[in-house]
Amino acid sequence: MTLRLATRRSPLALAQAHYVADRLAERGFASELVSMETTGDQRQSESLRELGGRGVFAVEIQRALLEGRADVAVHSAKDLPSSTPPGLMIAAVPPREDARDVVVGARLDQLEAGDTVATGSPRRRALLLERRPDLDVVELRGNMARRLSRVGEDGVRAILAAAAALARLAVVPDVAEVLDPEWFVPQVGQGALALEVRADDVATREVITLLNDEPSRAALLAERSFLVELGAGCSIPAGAHARVEGGDVRLSGVMLDPDGRRSVRVERRGSDPVALGREVACYLRDEAGGRDLPGWRAP
Repeated sequence: MTLRLATRRSPLALAQAHYVADRLAERGFASELVSMETTGDQRQSESLRELGGRGVFAVEIQRALLEGRADVAVHSAKDLPSSTPPGLMIAAVPPREDARDVVVGARLDQLEAGDTVATGSPRRRALLLERRPDLDVVELRGNMARRLSRVGEDGVRAILAAAAALARLAVVPDVAEVLDPEWFVPQVGQGALALEVRADDVATREVITLLNDEPSRAALLAERSFLVELGAGCSIPAGAHARVEGGDVRLSGVMLDPDGRRSVRVERRGSDPVALGREVACYLRDEAGGRDLPGWRAP
């Protein structure tokens, strides 16, 4: 059979879909890409917060899957909303790329008070201002080429980006600094791909599970469980980073004031990724003071 892979039309999304197609070909399965523009791609003049945040790059892809116009949805896991639509399931998580964030342009310790840094991520903005409240952080949208071109434009000294995106695009910009994930906690799912299928499509699921990397899947399960537990009540920046070590998962989590003035953090270990994600989220929200952060809305 020829599997139809649904993907966004952005260069990064297409590179990810081609990666999946190549892995399928290695196992003897043919595939073709079904590319489409999402709401997030069409409305690049608006911030992700204005568009509704996570999900603006995924809804149309998931609809194509549910309507039978595609067999597999290839997502950047960080773009997925916290809940999976009824009738769909994540069948595989291929080996994860580097989950860390990077600075392109000047190192943070080279920036002076008032210098401009660009990012489209509320999490990156809050984490940066937590450490460097003296910086001017401005909005950044567009594909990776456009984002990289902002360095040196309109006084922008640096931008923040995902290491995985640069690797998948085989882009080698002037990466000034790789940020420590213990401080600059990555976005849930950053660096991971999520391959979604219809739950009742057993034949496709059996093929796609051949691409699964269990440590990557366990890490994503823990991070997404964290996101699910925070749920719609979390309108503030948050991040989670899971690593599989032996038989356990180590999960770091953070919730922040949108301007980085306050944050709550914790790291926990456990053998059950889903339970661990819930535990970290509950602790940050209910015991460490996350509910008291500006911008929090109780569910």
